[in-house]
Parts: sequence; structure tokens; C-alpha cells
Amino acid sequence: MRILTALLLLLTAVPAAGADLPVPPWQSPLSQNHPLVGRIWLPAEGRFIDAQQLVRRMVAADFVLLGEQHDNLDHHRLQAWAIEQIIAVGRRPPVAFEMLGPEQEPALRRYLADNPRRVVGLAAAVGWDQSGWPAWPTYEPIFAAALGAGLEIRTANLPLADVRALARQQPLPTASRAFYRLDQPLDRATNSAMAEEIRQSHCGQLPEQMVPGMVAVQRARDAAMARAMTTDAPVGAVLVAGAGHVRSDRGVPAQITALAPGRSTFSLGFVEVADGRVDPAAYGEVWGTAKPPFDAVWFTPRASDADPCADFAEHMKKKRLREEKQSGTKQ
Repeated sequence: MRILTALLLLLTAVPAAGADLPVPPWQSPLSQNHPLVGRIWLPAEGRFIDAQQLVRRMVAADFVLLGEQHDNLDHHRLQAWAIEQIIAVGRRPPVAFEMLGPEQEPALRRYLADNPRRVVGLAAAVGWDQSGWPAWPTYEPIFAAALGAGLEIRTANLPLADVRALARQQPLPTASRAFYRLDQPLDRATNSAMAEEIRQSHCGQLPEQMVPGMVAVQRARDAAMARAMTTDAPVGAVLVAGAGHVRSDRGVPAQITALAPGRSTFSLGFVEVADGRVDPAAYGEVWGTAKPPFDAVWFTPRASDADPCADFAEHMKKKRLREEKQSGTKQ
């Protein structure tokens, strides 16, 4: 009865349908006039909803997962907006970040102990510039929203040592395999789908022998994020992560269901529009599904028209040259 009463209070605090609920103005420059931009779609129901209705669905869920494209500033601003709406109805869930790993945990705790609500200085404290993630200003609004309300910040990524071991298909200790739920069998169809997703995300340039290891990394990351969200989280939690991790069919939501049965999840994917593609269901092609695999999709402008595969090819070329140079030095 207490939980039901609290939920009703939260829901009544959300603005009524038709009330003005402004969202951040677009920053990404491409396709702002696309007919889907700014619209929120429910794949399972095949219909659009407004921002107020979205907030109602978010605050009704124990665990809210906000899936981004990492280089899109609008996605980060909307993630900050979503957290602000959850805070506005009185909830104070911890916020877990894919962008923070356990290696940064001590520095994060030291900084927040002295600066519990101060976002300035956090990036330097956790070594953000060396992390490989997009520039700190793009993520700062999310941290500012969470810290400003006194929310707990949680690291959610895998330890780098475990990433390397899994990628190289080296055995992990039995306890670690169980922690990441790698001891649970993966059905053939899901394994094949994840392998193909890995190939495509690496532009077909990942050596085939590395694919199984990268599938294991993906599975372990999803489990680690689910653990970060569900451990000691009586009021639920929020996750900020790449959209591929928050897909409801086999990502973090599926792991949460296994770890915390009976508790609810809501996955919100922020998706860039494509010119000429106006059917929201057609965006499922990006994920290898008939419709986008999220509870809701918020369509946004595109941040860039750059070819990510060209950038990846250059990255792989430089990596091979470094390895060849290192090999020659050792000889």
C-alpha cells in the first residue's frame, strides 16, 4: 500500500496532458526539419506520445535507461532533461554511467566527498580527457542535473582488465563469470544476432576470430550495468549508456529482469533521423529488428554526416602500424 500511495503521488506531480513542458532546443545541425524530429514513438503500441506522457511512463518505472549516440549533444541534453523530470516529481534515484569504470571509482568518491554537488572539477578528477569518450562539455549537463539534486553517481562499466581478458577469449575466474552472468547459456539466435551487431558496429573490419570475445564483452558490460543499477537501489536507478546497451530485447533491461524479477524497466532510445526515412518502425533496421527495440524512441536531428567506417578504418590502420612498429622494436 505504501508503494502504491507513493507512486500515485509521483504521478499526480507530473504535469497534466496539455500542460507546457518545454524541452531543450536542438543543437545538432542536420535534418532539424525532418518530420520525425522531436517526436516520441512507442514501438510496441505503434503510436506517438507527448513529453508529458513520456514522463509519466518514466516515473512509473523502477529503472529508467537512457540510450544515446555518444557524439550527439542533443541526446545528452535530453538525458539531462529526463533526469530533471524524474527529480521534479520527488524521486532521487542513483544515476549509473557507462562512461565511468571501476578504475575511476576511488577518484570519483574522493572528489564527491569534498564537492558533493559541484560539477566543475569532476572531469579533471576522473581523468575524463584520457577516457576516450567525447569531450566533457557534451556530458556535463547530465552530471550537473544529477549532482545538483544530490543524486548518487555510480560507475557502471567493466574493469579494463576484464575487457581485455574477454576480448582475448581468456578465461575469467568462476566468480567473475557468474557475476557477469556469462555462466548462463546464450541461445543460438541471440548469439548470432549479437555477433552480427559486433561485425556491423566495427564496419566489417574486425577479424572474425575476435567476434566471440567481443560478444562476451558486450554481454558482460550489459550485466555490469544491470548490477550497478540494481545493487542497493530501493528507489530504482537511472542508466546513461549507448543505445545498444539499453535495447529491451537483449540489453541491460533483460539483465535487470533476471537480477531483479518483479521490478519494472523503461528504456528510452534517442535515435537520429535519416533523410527520406519517415516510418518510425523502419528504424528497427538499424538494430536488426522489425521495429526499434526500446519502450520509447525520441527522434532527434543528426550530429554529423561523417562516415564512421572511414574513421574506423583509419583507426585500425594506425593500430596495425603501431603493432608492426612495436613488433619490429622487440625483434
